[in-house]
Amino acid sequence: MNIVVAMKQIPDLQQVRIKNRRPILEDVPLTFGNIDRNALEAGVLIREQVGGSVTVVAAGKEGLEDTVKEALAVGADQAYLIIYDEREDMESSISAGLLAEAIKQLGSPDLVLFGEGSGDNYSSQVGSRVAELLDLPQVGYVERIEVAEGKVLVTRSLEDGQEVLEVTLPAVLTVVADLNQPRIPSVTQILKAGKKPRKVMSAQELLGAAPTPKVTTLSNLAPEIERKKIQVGSANELVQKLRAEGLLGRA
Repeated sequence: MNIVVAMKQIPDLQQVRIKNRRPILEDVPLTFGNIDRNALEAGVLIREQVGGSVTVVAAGKEGLEDTVKEALAVGADQAYLIIYDEREDMESSISAGLLAEAIKQLGSPDLVLFGEGSGDNYSSQVGSRVAELLDLPQVGYVERIEVAEGKVLVTRSLEDGQEVLEVTLPAVLTVVADLNQPRIPSVTQILKAGKKPRKVMSAQELLGAAPTPKVTTLSNLAPEIERKKIQVGSANELVQKLRAEGLLGRA
């Protein structure tokens, strides 16, 4: 089975600081989002079950070749990387266009996997956009995948229950974090990852022209938090203040 896993390069959220309600991204290392890792783990598990290959497709800044090493170490067979330095302009339509064109270059995949949303913007749009551009059926919020001959049986996680669907391949699936527990590569696997094939292209080389953003982000600020700065001198005083605010029930 030819499996493609789309992954997004994002800042390591554990190392992002907020100043004046804006994220400070200087010197923050880039990585792949956690749910993208769930999608990759799903692809590797399916390949181990039925055979085939797993290709990681990703778009990001210079340094993407270093970021993808972990995905190759986890079990991806190869990578197709698109360098797009204007990362601040990489809204959903641009990401989807780059990924869809790269997937077309790879031939005819049987299964394309996404995380349900990226770790930074979490728009949950790119998987659906790529499915539309590739004219493939798409199922979102998948928490279980069973592969059959030419089909997949998937269980969707919904707010008030679950939905089981049978999908004819090829198809696009977006997965949730509850799908699996991503494996951690060993040192040996990390060293071997450097020898796995990867193709690197610029966004302009891939599309024949520079992508044109269709959406401009006017503001992206952390929420304001007003602290009351109430000082207390004892536990009893703290309880009284909390009750006065309606945060504790009456005794």
